Amino acid sequence: MDEKIQTSGPLLAEILSLETKVWQALCDGDPAADARLLTADFLGVYPSGYSDRTGHCDQLQDGPTVTSFSLSEALLRIISPDAVLLTYTALYKRPEANSPACMFISSLWERAGSGWRNSFSQDTPAD
Repeated sequence: MDEKIQTSGPLLAEILSLETKVWQALCDGDPAADARLLTADFLGVYPSGYSDRTGHCDQLQDGPTVTSFSLSEALLRIISPDAVLLTYTALYKRPEANSPACMFISSLWERAGSGWRNSFSQDTPAD
């Protein structure tokens, strides 16, 4: 981990794959899959306000919150050997929306005994 900011490489690919699983849980409406990827003390900062892990997972109780998504422009900032900050652009569509929305996402991933888990996420509208 010599480079502080990575634009490619196996660690970026691993973390981006995990982030994609969070988005896939939103598409599948799968709160259990979502919960497995988040730390117990997860904090989300969204245009609608703050959310903890329970709130993030509970949004899926009535089914999917996203119908499609694509992630691009990913950068990985190495904070420590066990903490990384993934930033990227997300283009996604909500079930009730006529057109896709775009957000800039910052997502903190921490490594513990059971692997990498998402502990913080902030979504900033691209408007």
